Amino acid sequence: MPENIGQMKRLESLDFSSYNLSGSIPPSISAISTLVILDLSFNNLSGPIPMGSQLQTFNNSSYIENSKLCGLPLQKNCFHDEQSHGPSHNDHKGQPEGDDLKINWFYIGIVSGFVVENWGVCVVLLLKKTWRRAYFRFCDDIYDMLFVFVGVTGVRLKIKLKCSEVQD
Repeated sequence: MPENIGQMKRLESLDFSSYNLSGSIPPSISAISTLVILDLSFNNLSGPIPMGSQLQTFNNSSYIENSKLCGLPLQKNCFHDEQSHGPSHNDHKGQPEGDDLKINWFYIGIVSGFVVENWGVCVVLLLKKTWRRAYFRFCDDIYDMLFVFVGVTGVRLKIKLKCSEVQD
């Protein structure tokens, strides 16, 4: 079946029964809104029936004896339901199915790196007394600097507010 069959906008009847066709039904066929009669029975078609305005309204008899065909209106669901029911928000065009697994490994790598790095720092601080003292001295110095900075900034702000009240 030609891939560009959907360009036949005024096609009303399509009978490809018993033509020994194989492969999938071209998605462009769903663009034919004038199609009244469709018979694709007794072929070797496979894959999901494309979603469209007309294709799901035909009887099952239009698709019989295509054992690998799946999706609406047939009772046989496709392996990946989103293919038979149109694109979903997870639809990654052109990407292999294993890419979701790669994304999970990416996050697992980030988390495991974070955990190993934190454990490394904790173990070093636990075992090296000089590093532990230097680290906590550094933390105390930063705390003291921030405390003084906030205090001085608060006093300066109060002075500026009092000066602006006097000028008003």
